[in-house]
Amino acid sequence: MERDIEYYFVLLTFITSFFSVFIVNGVILGVPTIGAEFGMNNVVQNWIPTILVFVVTMFTLPAGQICGKFGFRKSLIYGQSIILIGLALCCISISTEMFFASRIIQGIGIAIGNVCEMAIIVLAIKEENRGKALGIIVTGVYLGTTLSPAVCGYLVQNFGWRSMFYITIFFNTIGLIILILKIKNEWKTNEDDRIDFKGMILYMIGIFFLIYGITTFITIYGKLCTLIGIILLIAFGLFELKVKTPSFDVNLFKVKPFTAYNIAGIFGYLAIMSLTTILNYHFQYVRGWTPQFTGFFLLVSPIVMSITAPFAGRLSDKVQPQKIASVGMTLAAFGFIFLIYLNGDTPLYIIILAMILAAAGMGLFSSPNMNAIMSSVDKKFAAHASAAQLTMRGIGQTVSLSLLTLIFAWIMGKLPLSAKYATLIVQSSQIFCLICCISCILAVVFSIVGLKANNKISS
Repeated sequence: MERDIEYYFVLLTFITSFFSVFIVNGVILGVPTIGAEFGMNNVVQNWIPTILVFVVTMFTLPAGQICGKFGFRKSLIYGQSIILIGLALCCISISTEMFFASRIIQGIGIAIGNVCEMAIIVLAIKEENRGKALGIIVTGVYLGTTLSPAVCGYLVQNFGWRSMFYITIFFNTIGLIILILKIKNEWKTNEDDRIDFKGMILYMIGIFFLIYGITTFITIYGKLCTLIGIILLIAFGLFELKVKTPSFDVNLFKVKPFTAYNIAGIFGYLAIMSLTTILNYHFQYVRGWTPQFTGFFLLVSPIVMSITAPFAGRLSDKVQPQKIASVGMTLAAFGFIFLIYLNGDTPLYIIILAMILAAAGMGLFSSPNMNAIMSSVDKKFAAHASAAQLTMRGIGQTVSLSLLTLIFAWIMGKLPLSAKYATLIVQSSQIFCLICCISCILAVVFSIVGLKANNKISS
């Protein structure tokens, strides 16, 4: 019975992980068509992919306490249902406002789903199988991340932008059916807790100002928003220390391995999040490749990740996870060293080697890092640990996209992305890859710090 639950839950989470990423990254291919249909300007169009990640990061931490109180299975059913409502509204949208409202609803559902899935992995799957399960789930994330542009590009061109959401509705419905019919158990971690609404609101406002400020940091207004966000998040941390049943147990960060592994996660996801975007710019604007051929060439990364992620997950059940994660980020750092010198004359075999190193490195890093975070605290804190891990990942990804935007704006000003400005695109990409390389090294450092702290606790 337990084995059946593990099997169906991993299948469910693989599906939802793939299509959560699918509707985050793949929608980028539909931005021009969506913008044209609703008469959006460039600024509004840029928020089409960003707003969903933004909402997910805002709602993830509050979802931890709520889901732990009312039950993770029940909350996951609600989360998947909310996603389906958002997708359906997206398909029938007749205005910009309706479309963005649908994306916000999707983001709330994804935040709830992500927290529940990560917590159930800890509570329902045996420790000796946990790394393997995480490896399979991370494979779904990576496949969704890299395959979505090619698949969505085909769908948008041949069937219209709404087809991306129709196909997501179909597979998410299958996932919901599996959840309702095949997974009957319920898991709760803080049923008797009083919900900390004040803390949740303080966190959400703080994270809103922080992330929005980072995306506009090049302006004085952006710097001010970032400062306000930092102050509010510090206030949130101090407030949570005084609450009897906090929305997030800040004391978890007193556990040195937990803190170190989460910081490593921020730097790891910061490094890898924008790699596909950088390579896409290089192939299309610097080398003049077609989008279709570019998408085909970018398949190198998901193939490598789909091989390394499950292997790393299984291995992390037998070897200390952060040892594997450290090796992974070291490989990724070497990949970015090659990309620091990326230009129009760089041989393709060097680019392929860099892609393999970066993809293999992230494949070796993600599931062991997740396993290490979730295993570094007691099971009763599964909801808080899950929410923290997902929030740190979201912050890393958001900061990555924000830094990419800032660097290109700094080098190129308001010039459009075009082959005519290939030299400036190369310069911007090289600076960003240098930052990614440094970020990989920092991820290794904090992985080792966490590993040493964990060994000291064990001894």
